[in-house]
Amino acid sequence: MSQGLVRRTGVTLIELLIVLAIAAILASVAWPSFVSAMNKSRRADAFSALAELTQAQERWRANHPTYQQTLTLLTGARVLSAAGHYDLTVVDGSATESGFRARASAHSGSPQNSDDPCQVLEVEMATGNINYRSYSAGATDANGTPDPCWVR
Repeated sequence: MSQGLVRRTGVTLIELLIVLAIAAILASVAWPSFVSAMNKSRRADAFSALAELTQAQERWRANHPTYQQTLTLLTGARVLSAAGHYDLTVVDGSATESGFRARASAHSGSPQNSDDPCQVLEVEMATGNINYRSYSAGATDANGTPDPCWVR
Protein backbone atom coordinates (compact mmCIF):
# COMPACT_ATOMS: atom_id res chain seq x y z
CA MET A 1 0.00 0.00 0.00
CA SER A 2 1.44 3.28 -0.99
CA GLN A 3 1.00 6.35 1.04
CA GLY A 4 0.14 9.25 -1.23
CA LEU A 5 -0.88 12.74 -0.54
CA VAL A 6 -4.38 13.06 0.68
CA ARG A 7 -6.20 15.94 -0.94
CA ARG A 8 -8.86 17.56 1.14
CA THR A 9 -11.65 19.57 -0.40
CA GLY A 10 -13.66 22.35 1.14
CA VAL A 11 -13.39 25.98 2.11
CA THR A 12 -11.02 27.12 4.79
CA LEU A 13 -11.95 29.70 7.37
CA ILE A 14 -9.53 32.22 5.85
CA GLU A 15 -11.15 31.89 2.42
CA LEU A 16 -14.58 32.34 3.94
CA LEU A 17 -13.47 35.47 5.81
CA ILE A 18 -12.01 36.94 2.61
CA VAL A 19 -15.28 36.37 0.75
CA LEU A 20 -17.26 37.95 3.61
CA ALA A 21 -14.93 40.97 3.69
CA ILE A 22 -15.34 41.50 -0.06
CA ALA A 23 -19.14 41.21 0.27
CA ALA A 24 -19.15 43.72 3.14
CA ILE A 25 -17.09 46.21 1.12
CA LEU A 26 -19.41 45.88 -1.88
CA ALA A 27 -22.48 46.30 0.34
CA SER A 28 -21.07 49.39 2.04
CA VAL A 29 -20.44 50.99 -1.37
CA ALA A 30 -23.87 50.05 -2.77
CA TRP A 31 -26.04 50.89 0.27
CA PRO A 32 -26.01 54.72 -0.05
CA SER A 33 -26.92 54.45 -3.73
CA PHE A 34 -29.76 52.09 -2.88
CA VAL A 35 -31.14 54.43 -0.19
CA SER A 36 -30.88 57.39 -2.55
CA ALA A 37 -32.74 55.51 -5.28
CA MET A 38 -35.49 54.50 -2.85
CA ASN A 39 -35.92 58.09 -1.62
CA LYS A 40 -36.07 59.33 -5.19
CA SER A 41 -38.68 56.72 -6.11
CA ARG A 42 -40.86 57.61 -3.10
CA ARG A 43 -40.84 61.29 -4.20
CA ALA A 44 -43.19 60.19 -6.98
CA ASP A 45 -45.81 59.86 -4.22
CA ALA A 46 -45.46 63.59 -3.51
CA PHE A 47 -45.42 64.52 -7.19
CA SER A 48 -48.70 62.73 -7.90
CA ALA A 49 -50.33 64.05 -4.72
CA LEU A 50 -49.35 67.63 -5.58
CA ALA A 51 -50.67 67.14 -9.12
CA GLU A 52 -54.01 65.92 -7.70
CA LEU A 53 -54.12 68.89 -5.33
CA THR A 54 -53.36 71.30 -8.17
CA GLN A 55 -56.16 69.80 -10.26
CA ALA A 56 -58.56 70.07 -7.33
CA GLN A 57 -57.60 73.73 -6.89
CA GLU A 58 -58.20 74.40 -10.60
CA ARG A 59 -61.63 72.74 -10.40
CA TRP A 60 -62.44 74.92 -7.37
CA ARG A 61 -61.20 78.08 -9.08
CA ALA A 62 -63.37 77.38 -12.15
CA ASN A 63 -66.44 77.99 -9.97
CA HIS A 64 -65.18 80.51 -7.38
CA PRO A 65 -63.40 83.88 -7.44
CA THR A 66 -60.30 82.64 -5.56
CA TYR A 67 -58.37 79.45 -4.92
CA GLN A 68 -59.26 77.52 -1.75
CA GLN A 69 -57.25 78.16 1.46
CA THR A 70 -57.80 74.69 2.94
CA LEU A 71 -58.05 71.14 1.67
CA THR A 72 -61.35 70.36 3.37
CA LEU A 73 -63.57 71.83 0.64
CA LEU A 74 -61.54 70.60 -2.32
CA THR A 75 -63.08 67.57 -3.99
CA GLY A 76 -60.49 64.85 -4.50
CA ALA A 77 -57.84 66.49 -2.30
CA ARG A 78 -56.30 64.50 0.52
CA VAL A 79 -54.21 65.47 3.53
CA LEU A 80 -51.90 62.45 3.23
CA SER A 81 -50.38 61.22 -0.03
CA ALA A 82 -51.57 57.91 -1.48
CA ALA A 83 -48.62 55.88 -0.16
CA GLY A 84 -48.56 57.83 3.10
CA HIS A 85 -45.09 59.33 2.72
CA TYR A 86 -46.13 63.02 2.61
CA ASP A 87 -48.50 65.36 4.45
CA LEU A 88 -50.25 67.78 2.10
CA THR A 89 -51.24 71.39 2.80
CA VAL A 90 -52.03 74.66 1.14
CA VAL A 91 -49.50 77.19 2.47
CA ASP A 92 -51.31 79.58 4.84
CA GLY A 93 -52.35 82.81 3.20
CA SER A 94 -51.06 81.80 -0.23
CA ALA A 95 -54.42 81.20 -1.94
CA THR A 96 -55.61 84.28 -3.84
CA GLU A 97 -57.54 84.92 -7.02
CA SER A 98 -54.35 84.49 -9.06
CA GLY A 99 -52.49 81.66 -7.38
CA PHE A 100 -51.67 79.36 -4.47
CA ARG A 101 -48.81 77.29 -3.00
CA ALA A 102 -49.27 73.60 -2.23
CA ARG A 103 -46.78 71.77 -0.04
CA ALA A 104 -45.92 68.12 0.52
CA SER A 105 -43.88 67.55 3.70
CA ALA A 106 -42.32 64.20 4.62
CA HIS A 107 -44.66 62.37 7.01
CA SER A 108 -43.20 61.82 10.48
CA GLY A 109 -43.30 58.02 10.31
CA SER A 110 -42.06 57.78 6.73
CA PRO A 111 -38.56 56.82 5.58
CA GLN A 112 -38.69 60.04 3.54
CA ASN A 113 -37.55 61.87 6.67
CA SER A 114 -34.07 60.69 5.71
CA ASP A 115 -34.38 62.35 2.28
CA ASP A 116 -32.60 65.41 3.65
CA PRO A 117 -32.52 67.95 0.82
CA CYS A 118 -36.02 66.98 -0.35
CA GLN A 119 -38.13 66.67 2.78
CA VAL A 120 -40.49 69.46 1.65
CA LEU A 121 -41.69 69.73 -1.96
CA GLU A 122 -43.74 72.69 -3.09
CA VAL A 123 -45.73 73.74 -6.17
CA GLU A 124 -46.65 77.38 -6.67
CA MET A 125 -49.26 78.54 -9.15
CA ALA A 126 -48.74 82.26 -9.78
CA THR A 127 -50.77 84.00 -12.50
CA GLY A 128 -50.68 80.97 -14.78
CA ASN A 129 -47.02 80.09 -14.15
CA ILE A 130 -46.04 76.98 -12.20
CA ASN A 131 -42.93 77.05 -10.01
CA TYR A 132 -41.40 74.05 -8.28
CA ARG A 133 -39.34 74.27 -5.07
CA SER A 134 -37.89 71.96 -2.47
CA TYR A 135 -36.55 72.50 1.04
CA SER A 136 -34.74 70.64 3.76
CA ALA A 137 -36.80 70.23 6.91
CA GLY A 138 -36.88 73.48 8.86
CA ALA A 139 -35.13 75.44 6.11
CA THR A 140 -36.54 78.75 4.94
CA ASP A 141 -34.51 78.99 1.74
CA ALA A 142 -35.30 76.73 -1.20
CA ASN A 143 -32.71 74.43 -2.71
CA GLY A 144 -30.66 75.95 -5.51
CA THR A 145 -31.28 75.98 -9.22
CA PRO A 146 -31.59 73.54 -10.82
CA ASP A 147 -33.63 71.99 -8.05
CA PRO A 148 -32.20 68.55 -7.14
CA CYS A 149 -35.57 67.14 -6.11
CA TRP A 150 -37.80 67.96 -9.07
CA VAL A 151 -36.38 65.73 -11.77
CA ARG A 152 -38.20 66.29 -15.04
